[in-house]
Amino acid sequence: MRKWFLVSGIIVTSLVSRVALADQITVAVKGMVCSFCAQGIKKTFTRKEGVESVDVDLDKKIVTITTKQGANLTDSDVKESIVDAGYEVLSIERKA
Repeated sequence: MRKWFLVSGIIVTSLVSRVALADQITVAVKGMVCSFCAQGIKKTFTRKEGVESVDVDLDKKIVTITTKQGANLTDSDVKESIVDAGYEVLSIERKA
């Protein structure tokens, strides 16, 4: 039983470290008005290599992108993807 707790502690520690090193990008987007807009943006970023998850808050007009550990998604990559989809980027913020 003691070994199980030790092993689970290592797994939890590894997962916490991995999430802590991920980059979270919050983008304020102008022009998202419907769930179709949200789906399109989510699909655009989900396809990108290095993106772990995408959350779109349609009410607040915010897109939150979480990258995988060590992935590099620049602000210009983010802005280009959103502009190409037909929307305007109002701001980009990052949290490590």
